[in-house]
Amino acid sequence: MATAVGSEGCDPECEQGCEQGCEHYRRGCRLRVGERGLAVLGQEWWPIRASIQAVSFLFQAPCCGKLYPCRLCHDGAEQHQLDRFGVSEVQCIRCRLLQKYYCDICHLFDRDKKQYHCKECGICRIGPKEDFFHCSKCNLCLSLSLQGKHKCIENVSRQDCPICLEDIHTSRVGAHVLPCGHLLHRTCYDEMLKEGYRCPLCMHSALDMTRYWRQLDNEVAQTPMPTEYQNVMVEILCNDCNTRSTVQFHLLGMKCQRCESYNTAQDGQYRLPLEEQ
Repeated sequence: MATAVGSEGCDPECEQGCEQGCEHYRRGCRLRVGERGLAVLGQEWWPIRASIQAVSFLFQAPCCGKLYPCRLCHDGAEQHQLDRFGVSEVQCIRCRLLQKYYCDICHLFDRDKKQYHCKECGICRIGPKEDFFHCSKCNLCLSLSLQGKHKCIENVSRQDCPICLEDIHTSRVGAHVLPCGHLLHRTCYDEMLKEGYRCPLCMHSALDMTRYWRQLDNEVAQTPMPTEYQNVMVEILCNDCNTRSTVQFHLLGMKCQRCESYNTAQDGQYRLPLEEQ
């Protein structure tokens, strides 16, 4: 998924507020908060467009008259949130001259990362634009490699990441699209794979497990069950294809009869074949 405009932060040798920017944006800018009212808490934040590669300004923001490198620095230090659309003045870090600044779409200075504004997303994304397309049903920008090859879920990016519970749509961390259509932050997806392989929302396999299922076939064949369990049957539900089936019980796993996945769950009582009851 195309990520929202952001930055890696300033040079490790620079202090916060220097001409390289802050920990959130590499731009050499600060916000100066004015006296025109506070932002409404909980207001949805749209990441904002960067159009200048090398900037040395202090931003003037519309609430408390203080200077900050960015919106996030302001919100972390104050008891209110910055109304970014009210920012109309910037101050040069080098000469301290207060200057007017206005963008009718977004409010951000940042170094060039081939940003582009997506009207449908309502924010600016890190490009290049030609590498992404906007899926109208998912309502987000996705890589061209996923065009026609992903499962659509309406407004999926407006959901929070099910692992860290943080916003996905405006995140500066890229999102990973699972085969089931759900989204995770890329970093959360990598951490999830250290513990498991299933989507935390629907339990669908989060990656192609075919090779592992075939290995499990061999392990099941080489691991006979004790005599009292050899003919026990159980009803299962497959998390990958949602098919119910009755299979022989095995401690290592029970394979779906339709898609041959072992991503299944027991969905009934143990029972013996009729001839043995």
